[in-house]
Amino acid sequence: MTRVLEAGRAGAAKGEADSLVIFLHGYGANGADLLGLSDPLAPHMPGVAFLAPDAPERCAGVPFGFQWFPIPWIDGSSEEQSEAGMVRAVADLNAWLDSVAEDEGIGPENTILFGFSQGTMMALHVGPRRSPAYAGIVGFSGRLLVPDLLAEEAVSKPPVLLVHGDADDVVPVQALPDAGNALSEAGFDVFAHVMKGTGHGIAPDGLSVALAFMRERLGLEAGD
Repeated sequence: MTRVLEAGRAGAAKGEADSLVIFLHGYGANGADLLGLSDPLAPHMPGVAFLAPDAPERCAGVPFGFQWFPIPWIDGSSEEQSEAGMVRAVADLNAWLDSVAEDEGIGPENTILFGFSQGTMMALHVGPRRSPAYAGIVGFSGRLLVPDLLAEEAVSKPPVLLVHGDADDVVPVQALPDAGNALSEAGFDVFAHVMKGTGHGIAPDGLSVALAFMRERLGLEAGD
């Protein structure tokens, strides 16, 4: 049985939205952490609703924090626990994405998955394994999990934007070309941006690149 994900919302009201941006937060954070990005984005994305679910598990030792799955080198969990947690989180997220599409009446072709850190890992894993294809996937400061299985398991190939800080001491910037190469070899269109002097976070230049990517993928007019 899948767990129900609680989500915050911003931007266009339900029934008035034409498109969706779904934020998937990082380890130890929560949906509200990324939903704040809707403040600078919404004025440039009319008709877009922003949804940000909390991951399904509480994060030990982090008040108000959640995790998609355990991370052994951070929380002392085993590799088996981490893998099992990821499998369960993927099922939870898939069920939630299905319910959102039905509830909002907005399909994947008008939806962007936007992840940060562990949320990027989820977006890059789940997005290509769903059909029809999402309008795009934006991944900040994350990794591509099990890259060797991507070509075999992908059922759709949405365009992907990877953004990473070159001073990231949590997820090294090398994760960007590693993911980009695997995605490209599997037939994905991949775009990338490196945020100079940025650690494990989202800098204004990176967000601007993401905004341009999302507007183009959602078909927003230049004058909007």
